[in-house]
Amino acid sequence: MEVKDLSFAGVKLIRPKIYFDQRGFFRETYRKPLYTQAGIETDFVQDNHSFSKKGTVRGMHFQRFPGQAKLVSVMEGKIFDVFVDIRQGSPTFGKWEGIYLDASDGEQIFIPVGFAHGFCVVSETAHVCYKVSAIYNPSEERNFRFDDPFVGICWPFDEPLISERDRMSPLLMEVV
Repeated sequence: MEVKDLSFAGVKLIRPKIYFDQRGFFRETYRKPLYTQAGIETDFVQDNHSFSKKGTVRGMHFQRFPGQAKLVSVMEGKIFDVFVDIRQGSPTFGKWEGIYLDASDGEQIFIPVGFAHGFCVVSETAHVCYKVSAIYNPSEERNFRFDDPFVGICWPFDEPLISERDRMSPLLMEVV
């Protein structure tokens, strides 16, 4: 597998090896020793799976304590995956980066604790699976607006499909 460090410390793009033949393909989506060698020394304790339609934006979500690292994979479709540095005192606080993840490439993104996460579906539909490092705790879950002007994320849709909860979220500076 190939691992590329992205512009924020700790965020990594992972390209697992894919084996193709006349039947289709095979790829490992996670093998702890390989990820540990790549500097991802996270114990994942929960797997999540979402299905969304084209234009859907899910985000921007995070857990306060103990925080959640995420290993995001697209199993079907294509998304624009976004992460925002929410570490107070960080020189990149409030900055974001986005990367396209396509199921046909098998790429994954590792997002460490200290980042909010969201994505937008750019294919007709998408199945997104992600491992997290802490069990979901509704009392620690936080989110901020996907269109917060302070953060300034450039989403690929002007009028995304978004849940009422995400639409009514506070601004980043109101939650951190």
